[in-house]
Amino acid sequence: MQVILGIVSADLTPGERLPSTSQLARQFRLHPNTIRAAYRGLANHGWIEWRQGSGFYVRVFDRGTGIDASFDLDRLISGFYEVARTRGHTLNEIQSRILRWLSSKPPNHVLVIEPESELRKILVAEIKAQLNVNVIGFGMDVCSQPGALVGAACVALYDHAEQIRALLSPEISCSFMHSRSIPKTLAGEAKPGPDTLFIVISRWPDFLRWARTTLVAVGIDPSALDLRDARHDKWQRGLTSSSFVITDSLIATQLPSGCQPHVFKLIADDSIAALRDQLHAPDRQQIHPE
Repeated sequence: MQVILGIVSADLTPGERLPSTSQLARQFRLHPNTIRAAYRGLANHGWIEWRQGSGFYVRVFDRGTGIDASFDLDRLISGFYEVARTRGHTLNEIQSRILRWLSSKPPNHVLVIEPESELRKILVAEIKAQLNVNVIGFGMDVCSQPGALVGAACVALYDHAEQIRALLSPEISCSFMHSRSIPKTLAGEAKPGPDTLFIVISRWPDFLRWARTTLVAVGIDPSALDLRDARHDKWQRGLTSSSFVITDSLIATQLPSGCQPHVFKLIADDSIAALRDQLHAPDRQQIHPE
């Protein structure tokens, strides 16, 4: 790794002879074979080359040279960094400017910020199913890692809006999603017969508690409810095509073949639509030099 850093920062110049394996072995108290294997790995990736009877040298780069795909990018980054530093910009200024510039570009994935791990998995599955995009989820600790947020459309539920705004850097934006209205969702559902057994399945305990309260409130007999925590074994027992299953977007993908669940989506339709527009929007702003 130190050799690669030396090359991309121009501390090691093309054609420069590297220390011998025996020299480095003595310096770092390693077996010469360990050093030799490291050099061979660098040579296989195109960073250095072996010259018979002479040793290893930093490879002279040209367009016809086969090399690790990251080499070009590393050299570009290194060159930009060196130019910026010679013009008097500090490391903090460079990092801040790059982050601001990258954050101005249309996001290429969605990052869900949610402290509850099981709810986070549901939100990730729900967005992924509706928008067919790459979606990842993190807890609140990601707010203090601006590098992890680059290129992402950050989203969270409104419950955490105040906390997340306080944690995020000013240059990072986050969209806060509304939860789906329970009365509006149930309004279009036909009420099953009195002998129907309702099987409610989720890994998120609050989903099970919410479902029980809601179903009892609309007149369902509590004895007709079978609440199943999908974190436990055998939660799929007895599920058939005739079962009246209520579940979330995550568990819906794990049900036995033929089972037709009633999937309750947690995110409001207008929030999903707004996120879709954000993902397909052109560059949000043009960054001008200050």
